[in-house]
Amino acid sequence: MQLHILNNPKDAALAADAEFLKQCLFNLLHQEASPLVVEIVKQLSTSDDTGALIEKVLPQLDEQQAHDLTLACGLFAQILNIAEDVHHERRRQVHEDAGHNTADGSLAETVRKLRANKVDGKTVQKQLNETNVTAVLTAHPTEVQRQSVLRFNRRIRALLPQRERCTNAESLADLRRDIETILLGLWQTSETRQYKLSVNDEINNGVNIFPMSFFEALPKLYRGMERDFQTAYPDVEVPDILKIGGWIGGDRDGNPFVTAETLRHAFTRHADAVFRCYRGELDELYHELPLSTRRVKVNDDVMAMSDESPDEEIARLEEPYRRAIAYIMARVMGKARSLGLGMGCHFGFGQPYANVQEFIADLQKLQRSLRDNGSALMAEGRLADLIRIASVCGFNMMPLDLRQHAEKHGDVVAELFRHAGLEDYANLSEEEKQAVLLRELQHQRPLYSPFITYSEHARRELAIFSEARKIKDEFGEQAITQSIISNCEQPSDLLALALLLQECGLLLIENGKPKSRMNIVPLFETIEALENSCPVMDRMFSLKWYRELVMSRDNLQEIMLGYSDSNKDGGYVTSSWCLYQAELGLVDLFKKYDVRMRLFHGRGGSVGRGGGPSYQAILAQPAGSVAGQIRITEQGEVITAKYADPSNARRNLETLVAATLEATLLPDRKDPDPKLMQALSDISFKYYRELITHEDFIDYFLQTSPIQEIATLNLGSRPASRKTLARIQDLRAIPWVFSWMQNRLMLPAWYGFGSAVETLCRQDPDSMAAMQDHAKNNPFFQAMLSNMEQVMAKTDITLAEDYAGLSETPEKAAAIFQMIKAEYLRSRKALLDILQTTELLSDNRSLARSLALRIPYLNALNGLQVAMLKRLRKDPNNRHALLMVHLTINGVAQGLRNTG
Repeated sequence: MQLHILNNPKDAALAADAEFLKQCLFNLLHQEASPLVVEIVKQLSTSDDTGALIEKVLPQLDEQQAHDLTLACGLFAQILNIAEDVHHERRRQVHEDAGHNTADGSLAETVRKLRANKVDGKTVQKQLNETNVTAVLTAHPTEVQRQSVLRFNRRIRALLPQRERCTNAESLADLRRDIETILLGLWQTSETRQYKLSVNDEINNGVNIFPMSFFEALPKLYRGMERDFQTAYPDVEVPDILKIGGWIGGDRDGNPFVTAETLRHAFTRHADAVFRCYRGELDELYHELPLSTRRVKVNDDVMAMSDESPDEEIARLEEPYRRAIAYIMARVMGKARSLGLGMGCHFGFGQPYANVQEFIADLQKLQRSLRDNGSALMAEGRLADLIRIASVCGFNMMPLDLRQHAEKHGDVVAELFRHAGLEDYANLSEEEKQAVLLRELQHQRPLYSPFITYSEHARRELAIFSEARKIKDEFGEQAITQSIISNCEQPSDLLALALLLQECGLLLIENGKPKSRMNIVPLFETIEALENSCPVMDRMFSLKWYRELVMSRDNLQEIMLGYSDSNKDGGYVTSSWCLYQAELGLVDLFKKYDVRMRLFHGRGGSVGRGGGPSYQAILAQPAGSVAGQIRITEQGEVITAKYADPSNARRNLETLVAATLEATLLPDRKDPDPKLMQALSDISFKYYRELITHEDFIDYFLQTSPIQEIATLNLGSRPASRKTLARIQDLRAIPWVFSWMQNRLMLPAWYGFGSAVETLCRQDPDSMAAMQDHAKNNPFFQAMLSNMEQVMAKTDITLAEDYAGLSETPEKAAAIFQMIKAEYLRSRKALLDILQTTELLSDNRSLARSLALRIPYLNALNGLQVAMLKRLRKDPNNRHALLMVHLTINGVAQGLRNTG
């Protein structure tokens, strides 16, 4: 890694922060660790070969010293992450203060581009009214750090900016003591979870991000959007174009612990958080609006609420706004009580609001009265923010999706058919399945009988849908709107879900036509499924019954695209191209049938799972595929990195909106050359499949990565594999990518690319020039190469060779590793040649700097991991070695800042 990147004068404050935190940590180590450990850690920052250093010193360490060294390296990675985050915020503030707040991804820059392209206000308003952007939080288990550790990190992040404001030695000493106290807490807190997370734990973690961040970030974001738009388009109003969604508690694909009870628990926890927010904000408003009728006039509708107020204080008789707020609070808390929430209200409980629209209407009465009577400033602050939160979050805080594997839906349908004396559904052909499902969907005769004993699986699935219906009735229609079909491959998969919805009262027949309360969302995730997505949807749209169903959902059909399994299946290049082609085909198909399309991108944190910067990813979509509608999954460590801090959350959400509007309203971008991309895809697929289907590959992977140890980490409630760890196709994509991150190969994000480029250039010498042109001018190709470059910069082929030494069959492992190494060198050369540079990340100084800061400690953790894996392979019952491996997994993940 090029350490000269740290010498830029713009990074002087970062260097000072990093040095300050490192000194704080060394002060702690002098107290808590042995002198030998402290000396080794000091040597790491100056060593040219940390792996060799670790190999040399490890035999000198006892178990406690080895543990302390591992923990210290992990803590150095954490504090340097914090210093980097604070510096990002500092540099952003410098740019804003200088008036340079028009960076790509900011809404101000998007608005400037719209004006430059002569997009008029009427067009902008129409598009805003049709825009739907949703960041969907999922519980995919990739966040290695415990919530306790993350809280410590947030406290240090809040304190660190004070260093620059310390004007004397005493204040600096106080700050140092505060941070060292937190570091001591981190040192004495277990880094790894001792128990497996439950679904309820995951629900709680997902809920906590709202009071921590979203309740502050969302109204600020909307206020900023209104300002940016109205500066250029004074008459434009910003509707609720962005929301937060979730899967946690409703995603049961491969998770047997998600039940109707956990779905109910999720919404109870959601409601508890959002009603606490409403109560707190109303309480603040109560204290902010003691306006007297001696000084102001008040509209009649506010006086009417005041007259019904439970606030009997005599001093309030001339303060109608306070009395009206007390009335609103009593009613909103009455709704909370009706939903089974146990929170109190000092004004008692009034008639519950029937829905959130009634609550908002009363808040808007206050707002109108303030505006009408000379108090407009008070109408635009906290009150306006509360109205926006209520409009975006409702009484359910965030909508949850349901998700289940197509096979599981089919199993329930087969059981219903069997007990009803109908066909043997499982053994029907695809055409026969469609015919019998459509027959049953033409009427509402129930197949389910309460007097028959069904399997546990069927009971659980039907209970989920029945509970979803009740939740929609209680919390609002928008509480649950999506039911996603994982591994969707055939039209019958969609019809089977429709039948289950019908059985549970979520799909009805009105005036002879089907009407659904849920969106039926196919998830196409393998290479084969992506290639088959257009034929499947063509068949569905050709069915009059299904077209009528789509019309009942505002003529909008959502399609979810899976990045993870397609990448594991075919490699990064082929996955990227297949996704792009699927989108192109779907755009044309939806135009043919005049159906509105919304794509749901199932992206992970890592490049191998569709990760990478969201702004570039959205702009890299084919023309017409966004059209103001997009949903994107956010998971694991990405949620913490993007959304745990209000200012970070605001910027990242703003980026999603900005990119969506640009992709929709600005001139169409050119598609990549299909002949060139198809050739790249075909050749890279061939080499990638040759590797992962090699007879020795699965053993190589299992033995030279910490996949087995990752499976024993208490990351989440789901198992690491659907069936077994012995077959790649059964392995979940997350631990697959996670393992390649740990052994520093990051193989899923680049393997096959180098051979494809080399082969193409050999067949046609002009291919290199064509790819270089694409790298400069085509958003899709740019995004693909940019993501690959980031991953290859984190790859360390020397360290990866150390992991290869873990194999039980050295000769076979050496042969596999030589294939991998040769392809890595080819891919790196090809990437540099196309980018026309000699150094990775030459145009990404931020990431280069970030890696340079942490690389000594990161490489040391990898060296420790290899050593401990060797011990564990010899003695599988060595609990200390397993603990050490888990600690190094945490540390490496923190150093790389992404996992699965």
